[in-house]
Amino acid sequence: MSLKIGIDVGGTNTDAVVVDSAGKVVAATKSATTPDPFDGIRASLSKVVAEVDQERITQAMLGTTHPANAIIQRRGLQRVGVIRLAAPASRGVRPGVSWPADLLETIMGPAEIVGGGNEFDGSEIAPLDEDAVHRFATRCAGTVAAVAVSAPFSPANHVHELRAAEIIAEELGPDFPVSLSHQVGALGLLERENATVLNSALLGVARDVVNGFQTALADNGLSIDSFLTQNDGTLMTAEETARFPVLTLGSGPTNSMRGACSLAGLSDALVVDVGGTSADIGILVDGFPRESTAAIEVGGVRTNFRMPDLISIGLGGGTVVRGTGRDVTVGPDSVGYRVVSEALVCGGSTLTLSDISTRAGRLTGFGDPASVASVSPDTVDAALAWVDEQIRIIADRMKASRHELPLIAVGGGSHLVPDKVPGVTEVVRPEHHAVANAYGAAIADASGTVDRVFRYEDKGREACLAEARELAVNAAIRSGADPGAVRITSVHEVPLSYVPGQACRVQVKAAGPLKS
Repeated sequence: MSLKIGIDVGGTNTDAVVVDSAGKVVAATKSATTPDPFDGIRASLSKVVAEVDQERITQAMLGTTHPANAIIQRRGLQRVGVIRLAAPASRGVRPGVSWPADLLETIMGPAEIVGGGNEFDGSEIAPLDEDAVHRFATRCAGTVAAVAVSAPFSPANHVHELRAAEIIAEELGPDFPVSLSHQVGALGLLERENATVLNSALLGVARDVVNGFQTALADNGLSIDSFLTQNDGTLMTAEETARFPVLTLGSGPTNSMRGACSLAGLSDALVVDVGGTSADIGILVDGFPRESTAAIEVGGVRTNFRMPDLISIGLGGGTVVRGTGRDVTVGPDSVGYRVVSEALVCGGSTLTLSDISTRAGRLTGFGDPASVASVSPDTVDAALAWVDEQIRIIADRMKASRHELPLIAVGGGSHLVPDKVPGVTEVVRPEHHAVANAYGAAIADASGTVDRVFRYEDKGREACLAEARELAVNAAIRSGADPGAVRITSVHEVPLSYVPGQACRVQVKAAGPLKS
């Protein structure tokens, strides 16, 4: 029976599991996430590989916060040239509008709006101004590390974007990095352009992540296929990740939700993932995280790529507790991965929620319980009352209706979740819940999506939907899914009543297990 490795890099711990082809966990471990995240990856990987027959390992999957942290911390980002193919439309809104000033200064190189682009039905707004694209590429030579190209409705018609990429390659060389918006985001020009610019800025970070992951595998004697998880809980090959790192920004919470779903055997539930620094809650619909319908901000920039609908709060095992008795303040700061040295139960001097949980009997087997014997019952009760209320509030906010659902508690800090939460049917703690994020990465499917505007009056609604389904299935197969096991997981239709021709925005997603 073949084996797969799943690894997830969190703010506090790096988790790793080995899973067999039946989905059973055969090895699992946690290692502290250090300032160099690859230390945690190497440590976790070497531990789980040592417990199994590595000749049986065929695939490895990684979920990582590297790209998201790079944007939030403004670290390791490349300078990007930005060209929008839309004139004479959209001149009133320049690329990078409403971006945080520090991020704009870090990333934005030459930016131009030139003639080109298409309407929703494929007709041209204006012919592509090829001379302007040549001049723009010349300006970018030696000043930027990548170029981002966007155009209106390019997910429906991307001829102009492809031609612009050809011109840029003529001027800057065939290997010069170019990100095209129709490959990155959905409909919505400005948000898709923002996502494409961020993608270009992250290409250097992505190369480091992919190279570091593959080096860690090689150091453990593994020459196997490698994948990274993306925002919707499915997989990309390492080569795809190097081209589209922006699609991995929300992979951590999604891995936890998909892992929780499989470990608990539930397809519709609330999932709360509590780590050392924060708690994320989302909702599973038919086994997949519900996607956000709102524009997602990443580091202060509005984007529109697929992201799970989540609520996050500063609540985790390393969250700092101040005060005594009933007068306590919890967080939002955390000692993070230093909880193993700074918490009272570990011989440190900082009172954390892990200490509170140990004193209350919710957490066992962590450190020395005698170290928290002096923490007063009033302090414990006040801190846990705050925790319980925060869990109740975010669970209630995440529900779409009054219908009660089970709550699956996962993550290393899930001991903080009470056994009973108002408004949920039950609290479920599945086996291996502490490494649900790594398990979610190990069992992830490959996927493909389509987001296009169709004119139903041309071919009819059913023919248009059939075409969209076929395109999504083919995209999933290209991503590595087994052709015989691909399934359609969602179909959304949004009629565009303000345009003629029975126009409708159709979003279809297909997913399936990786081909062996």
